[in-house]
Amino acid sequence: MASAAVTPRADRRLHRARQGTLVSLATGLWASALLPAVGLTREPDGVRVLLGAVGILAFVATQTAVLYEAVTPWLDQRWRRRAQLSLIGVAVLTVPLVGPVAAGVWPTWAWLGASLIGMTPLLVRLPAALAVAAGTLLVSAGVAWWTGGAVWRNLVVTGGIGVAVAAVNGFQVWFWDLLVEARQGQAAQARLAAAEERLRFARDVHDILGHSLTVIALKAELAARLAPIDPERAGREAAEVQQLASSALSEVRETVHGYRAVDLGEQLTAVAGVLRSCGVRCTVVPPPVDLPQAAAAELAAVLREAGTNVLRHSRAEWCRIHIDREGDVARMTVINDGADDRGPDSHSHGLRGLADRLAAAGGELRVRQEDAVFTLEATVPVTP
Repeated sequence: MASAAVTPRADRRLHRARQGTLVSLATGLWASALLPAVGLTREPDGVRVLLGAVGILAFVATQTAVLYEAVTPWLDQRWRRRAQLSLIGVAVLTVPLVGPVAAGVWPTWAWLGASLIGMTPLLVRLPAALAVAAGTLLVSAGVAWWTGGAVWRNLVVTGGIGVAVAAVNGFQVWFWDLLVEARQGQAAQARLAAAEERLRFARDVHDILGHSLTVIALKAELAARLAPIDPERAGREAAEVQQLASSALSEVRETVHGYRAVDLGEQLTAVAGVLRSCGVRCTVVPPPVDLPQAAAAELAAVLREAGTNVLRHSRAEWCRIHIDREGDVARMTVINDGADDRGPDSHSHGLRGLADRLAAAGGELRVRQEDAVFTLEATVPVTP
């Protein structure tokens, strides 16, 4: 049976499908219960009629319970086991209760046996269902021999009708399970989309804060060194630290509230300004005006990380940032000198995170180092 991860009670379409499946199964099984009742009309002994009616009604009741649990995936497993054990117990009791009814005239119990075989797709898998069917046929033959009926007739009714009912029920239960699994797939897809959005949000916050905090730390360190020898410049650096902290706080707030639209031109100006304020000569070739927002957002993330790396992992004197577009591809190239072999620290997502992000967008990140010159090249597809 399908997993209980989806509850049709909270899904109207699935709820209606469940009701339709339940009605269809019940109609077929209850119709098959009418045929054993024919034997009651042909039995002259009133006691046997009474006992047979009790056995048939009990069998139908336990059938209904098993039917209900088969299309109710949220039920507790203990309830399921009780329903199934009740059906097995009642099926055993029907042999002495229903078997003698209309003996030799009507195969009364054989119809119950057919209904029992028809229930097997709701209870067990195919190998066990075959074993149950074989056991039921043996009981049907034994009842016929005990009551003086025709063994072949009982076997035809129990086997032929039972297999037909089982095929119909199996198809309906399979279709129901398919519907539940489809709903589970939709729910999983929604959860995955939410997880991806949370990951994207976390990545954006990391990019913003990582760049801003790195610059703040460097500026604060510079202000501390300058304080004893140049208090006026140290004060200016401290004021810039305050401005950077306020700017980072505003960007995070805008990101949290979902109102932040990335302006690649503004990002270029900000990164270039920070690099220059730290003594790095920065040359910028501005992006083309027709660059779509999606591509600009990806390149802005690369730009923030690249600027951070220039400050943290090099002693750069110059840096060149170039953004252009060739057909359906936008490219950003960041080149700086003063690169060393220290690399990012163990807590930095760094270039690996950028590569994963660009790959998810259909782009690519390439880096290379020649002597002390480090080159970062990022490409992203351009889509309207």
